[in-house]
Amino acid sequence: MSRPASGPPIRLLIDNRKARYEFHLNDSFEAGLALTGPEVKSLRMGNANLAEAWIRLDGKGAALVGCYIAPYAEAQRDNPEDPRRPRRLLLHIHELAKLKRGVRQKGMTVVPVKVYLKGSRIKLELALAKGKAQRDKRETVKARDAARDMRRPPR
Repeated sequence: MSRPASGPPIRLLIDNRKARYEFHLNDSFEAGLALTGPEVKSLRMGNANLAEAWIRLDGKGAALVGCYIAPYAEAQRDNPEDPRRPRRLLLHIHELAKLKRGVRQKGMTVVPVKVYLKGSRIKLELALAKGKAQRDKRETVKARDAARDMRRPPR
């Protein structure tokens, strides 16, 4: 658990490592998620996947689409929700405008990066991103391998 200089402790729940590999991440934003009670419990247990998730921007706001949150087993529900249903993002108007401007003018996309617990609230970090070319992906792998070799003790 990490703690910022001042404020509630932060605990990482889900990390989208594929996003860091596929995209150059530029500006990052913190958004709240509109969730139901069983979804919150399932997320706290880490039963979710961001790998296929994406952000949809429309006239009403922003939504997290394609994120799989496993149904909470102990919930007594007659009609459980779809585990991949779109979930509304809670953003300030100026943040939403900045995201829309980046997508429209600069040809970027918005990707979900991680879901974490900030105090008692579940937050989503999302970023304006530009897709990487294949050579950039190879450079990323090469740099990661070199860093790992530097950390290893000599034989």
